Amino acid sequence: MCNDTMKIKEGFELRDVCGEFIIVAFGEQNIDFTKIINLNESAAMLWNSVKGREFTVDTLAELLCQEYEVNPATALHDAEDIAQKWIEVGLVE
Repeated sequence: MCNDTMKIKEGFELRDVCGEFIIVAFGEQNIDFTKIINLNESAAMLWNSVKGREFTVDTLAELLCQEYEVNPATALHDAEDIAQKWIEVGLVE
């Protein structure tokens, strides 16, 4: 995956619903939003850390290394997976 700059699209918000981290769509985004997206704890931490600012896969990997005891190669692999999923479901631009 290339290390392009991304940003979470407007109209999406992370909510904690009974211990589950769920992405909720608002406004125009809600019209085409056909599935619920839930995030695990580390993906939710990343979401909260980058919401409202530009970021790259490297940014996500650095955040994972800061928050968890994980080696940089594993963090980069996990960050690529998370970013790819966010791209596939249209959460980032």
